[in-house]
Order: sequence, then C-alpha cells, then structure tokens
Amino acid sequence: KTYLGRPETDQLRINAMTELGNGLHTVDRHEDALSVQEAGLSLLRRIGASEENILVVQSNIAGTYANLGRLEEASRIIRDVYSGHLKLDGEESDRTHNAASNYASSLAELKRFKEARALLCKMMPVARRVLGGNNELTLRMRWVYAKALYQDDDATLDDLREAATTLEDTDRTARRALGAAHPFTLRVETS
Repeated sequence: KTYLGRPETDQLRINAMTELGNGLHTVDRHEDALSVQEAGLSLLRRIGASEENILVVQSNIAGTYANLGRLEEASRIIRDVYSGHLKLDGEESDRTHNAASNYASSLAELKRFKEARALLCKMMPVARRVLGGNNELTLRMRWVYAKALYQDDDATLDDLREAATTLEDTDRTARRALGAAHPFTLRVETS
C-alpha cells in the first residue's frame, strides 16, 4: 500500500510489483503472479521502459503461462522475446542464444519438431562460434536438437542415429566441460 501513492515511473513502485510477481510465482500462485506480471508489463509500456526490460517481463510471463499449462500462449510470447532479442542484440548475443534455445524448447514441447530443428540448425553454429562448443547454452541447444529428432513420431532411422550421436557427444562434452555432477549433465544422461 505504501507504493500506491507513488507515480507510475517511481522505481520503488516498479520494483515492488516485480518482487510481488516473483514471490507469487515462487509459492506457486501462478494465476495471481500472471495478473501482477501483466500489470507490470502494461506499466512498463505506458512509461516507455527499455525494450530489454520489456523482454525480461515477457519472458517471466511466458514462464508463468507454461506453469499454468498454457503452452501455446507461452510459445507465442517466447517467439516474440526471441525476435525482440534478435532485433535488439543481434544473432551473436548470449540473450539471443538463450531466447532461441527457449523458443526451440517450447516448439518441441508443442511437438512442432520441424520448426524447432530449423531454428536450432540456424542458431547452433552461431552459438558454437561465439560461445564455444563447451558452453552450457551451446550444449543445451544441441540437447534440445537431439530431443526434437528422437521425439518426433516421423523420425527416420537416420534421424534417430543423428539424435543418438548428438546426445552421446553432448553428454561427453558436458561431463568434460561442466562435470559429471552438474545439473545439465545429469539431464542429458536421463534423455
């Protein structure tokens, strides 16, 4: 209540809304968190906040939609976040790579495997060149790519071989670069 009398542009008010949304999300009150996050996004747009800040809030909203099982809506927002980072930061930015990986994951979750693979085939070489082959984000892209191959009901034998080879190589690299106990390495092993 102490923030209600403050102007919309007041940073304390904006931070309070962000913390409220994050807190509600943390305690699994996703519907309430969504309401606060959407109000926060509307506020940021009204006051002319930076595109970067808007993309961060949109990413949070997409995560909340996913937690609510609203995967199509989440994927649309994640696509917009990816496009926003591509325009704002260029294809060599870590933020763009992260957004591309998130978008590909959301496409795979919706069983839109061909689209996921096409996006990753475009972005994996860039990530490998910019971040290196041992980078966790590069490895995550390769892991999502392999999953988009083997989870597809229309996968050919060659697709399944490529998926197996990619997973084995990703696992080997993750063990070497991140360590056997790293959470990502453990996720790859259970694939």
